[in-house]
Amino acid sequence: MLNILRRSFVAICLLPLLAWAQAPQPPSSVRLYNDLQDLNFLGTALYIAAHPDDENTRLISYLSNEVHARTAYLSMTRGDGGQNLIGPELRELLGVLRTQELLNARGIDGGRQFFTRAVDFGFSKHPDETLEIWDKDLILSDVVRIIRQFRPDVIVNRFDHRTPGSTHGHHTSSAILSTEAFELAGDPNAYPEQLNGLDPWQPARLFHNTSWWFYGSRERFLQEMEHEKLTSLDVGVYYPERGLSNNEIASLASSQHLCQGFGRPSSRGSEEEFLELINGREITGTNLFEGIDTSWKRMPGGGPIGEILEGVEARFNFADPSVHLPDLLKAYQLLQNAEDSYWKEVKAEALKELIAGVAGLYLEASSRDAFAVPGSSEIVDLELLNRSGVPVTVRSVKLAQGSSRDSAFALEANQKVVLGLELQIPEDHPGTSPYWLREEGTLGAYSIPDPKFIGMPRTPPAFTVDLALEIAGTPLSLERPVIHRYAEPDKGERYRSFDIVPPVTASFSETVRLFPDLKGQTVQVRVKSHTDSASGSVRLSVPEGWVTQPASQPYELSGAGDEGLFEFTVIPPAGASEGYVHPVVTTGGKSYDREMITIAYDHIPTQTVLMQARLRVVRLQVEKAGQHIGYLMGAGDAVPENLEAIGYTVHQIDLDDLTEGGLSGYDAVVVGIRAYNVLDELPIKNDALLKYTKAGGTLIVQYNTSGRGNQDFTPWAPYPLQLSRDRVSDEHAEVEFLAPDHPLLNYPNPIGQADFEGWVQERGLYFPDSWDSAFTPLLSMNDPGEPAREGSLLVAPYGEGYYIYTGLSFFRELPAGVPGAFKLFANMLSIGKAQIKTDSAVKG
Repeated sequence: MLNILRRSFVAICLLPLLAWAQAPQPPSSVRLYNDLQDLNFLGTALYIAAHPDDENTRLISYLSNEVHARTAYLSMTRGDGGQNLIGPELRELLGVLRTQELLNARGIDGGRQFFTRAVDFGFSKHPDETLEIWDKDLILSDVVRIIRQFRPDVIVNRFDHRTPGSTHGHHTSSAILSTEAFELAGDPNAYPEQLNGLDPWQPARLFHNTSWWFYGSRERFLQEMEHEKLTSLDVGVYYPERGLSNNEIASLASSQHLCQGFGRPSSRGSEEEFLELINGREITGTNLFEGIDTSWKRMPGGGPIGEILEGVEARFNFADPSVHLPDLLKAYQLLQNAEDSYWKEVKAEALKELIAGVAGLYLEASSRDAFAVPGSSEIVDLELLNRSGVPVTVRSVKLAQGSSRDSAFALEANQKVVLGLELQIPEDHPGTSPYWLREEGTLGAYSIPDPKFIGMPRTPPAFTVDLALEIAGTPLSLERPVIHRYAEPDKGERYRSFDIVPPVTASFSETVRLFPDLKGQTVQVRVKSHTDSASGSVRLSVPEGWVTQPASQPYELSGAGDEGLFEFTVIPPAGASEGYVHPVVTTGGKSYDREMITIAYDHIPTQTVLMQARLRVVRLQVEKAGQHIGYLMGAGDAVPENLEAIGYTVHQIDLDDLTEGGLSGYDAVVVGIRAYNVLDELPIKNDALLKYTKAGGTLIVQYNTSGRGNQDFTPWAPYPLQLSRDRVSDEHAEVEFLAPDHPLLNYPNPIGQADFEGWVQERGLYFPDSWDSAFTPLLSMNDPGEPAREGSLLVAPYGEGYYIYTGLSFFRELPAGVPGAFKLFANMLSIGKAQIKTDSAVKG
């Protein structure tokens, strides 16, 4: 008997057919034909790498659309530790965004998507470090589990497991884990607890998706590779029924990674992909499934089914696919009577969806509201439409946790029926926020107590509608998720998930607050209702030694969307202290402390994320000079609000403000991260920044990427400056002061070793590795086993002012409330102002 765990996983594998919260794909004749081709191939491939955007979309698309294998990408992480070129989301929120971009990509190239529990904790230079932080055995068990669930015949590693230290540690680790899991998945003694719901599975082959690029030339690559283990595929095939080549589909898929700047033009024509056999049976040609029966005969009782469906494929009627319904229904009946097996389960679901598409059925369950709360009710509009001449009868409709309809009725041709179903949300519903963020995890792994979620790309739909149909006299059951369909005047029809949220949420307007003395400060907490009415109390939970006044306040909110702003005075302790303040909001006898965060971009469905609301408070005195700061935002960061937390007045400026004299009112100008990478006109207008500096201003330029190698930054700096890919990924790396007497390390805050404690994720990235003698390097640091990196913080006088270039990760450290990072940034903003104060005192 097939188990529940496997059935839930099969539902996940149908993501391209039943995309949650995605606009439905019209079942065109071409799409139906391609689905039929997929139906007639009984083979599975799994591509494995480390991050979103690591996957080779050319190969995934080729395996899915040319070979017609069930193909999936297993990404070890959700890309939480990367940067964001399109908005402010970082860490967990960036992981949510990148997850959706991956799902968009799979919707285009035809693959499925899986993840392990591993967290992208930032750049790692060696797999030993990565596997220690991830907890190797934990993540290895995830890879084994997903192999046992998805049952790939062929596994392809993006990276080489034999080259530790040559690339990102996450990259090599993904290949190491895949290589070990290849052996373990078929071993019943490995992770035996998984076998309560799964069976051992031994894939046939493991490949490394290698490239001549690593060898410098194709000729050298072919000379050095073992030819008997090397397979070359031409993945540039053309699909005439689609009017697209495989490379065009792949380009569209990879272009979904917009937050990583992966938008790219399409490519066409022949293109080679090389696969090196790492383990398993050798092949003699280009068929990765050689020796594996991928026909319907692979399944017990599948022979007669295959004869029917392969015949339909051979004579497919693009003008009227519904003529094939009798054969498809006959094949379905044979499949229902076949012996239970993995392939029966997989193919039965796919065949049902093909029948629904060929019959022209439109079946959609849409909630009237985007949100609901536990214990409430919601109306779900079930739209039913038969767009063919085939007789279709609805025997019953069942909304999980809601109303049902058992009286049968016919769906007349092209006559829409809309049923209003009442849904009751259980009081104990856990909500629909990303499941991997519900509990606090570790630095290296998310906490996912329920193993059924492991591997899932996102939280399953909160509710589904079960439909019992009769199509041309054949009983057929289908399931549809409850989603929310709506329209925006400037964007048209949109889809998103139907979300279950708490009755109240709370949020702070800032992420960090510094307390320079014993004086209490006003902290505001915003409470928002998501139900018809909410009342109770709100208070703040503070670290030991901190005090709030008042202790609590009553509140009453009259309807969904109603908000209240509540002020508390937070008083710090006498000594150094830091920690987090959390809101505690009560209503209906329960307490809530979640903030509701919306991630909204045009290229993904809107995401609702619930995370614990918190404000980092630090008892720290930061001295500063100057007041007004101009901030030119680059790829997006929270530095401006963090500078305001220590008393600066920050003015957001844009490229139009970069004019001669337009910056003269600022004590300093800060250029945001990756600004020169993302602001196309900045290099043209850069002269205004240098003139401002030369006239006596302070200009701070934060890190920019250097591409695949070094980049000459001299055209935009006052003196020769070369950017590199040098970085220090160990946030605990020892820091040496190269110029301890330099004013930047002493005024107005003395900087010492203690100021580099408590840093998060990394020291910095993309440090310059060559600079003019006019620059003074202030700090030296390095990762274990590497030479000293001295380019993290460079300062140079220029005219009457100062030019500072820094690769230190202030964009991570300031939001994390790292005290030393605030002091050092204040010193950068204050450089040169000590002399001004001295001169003023003399004149006085």
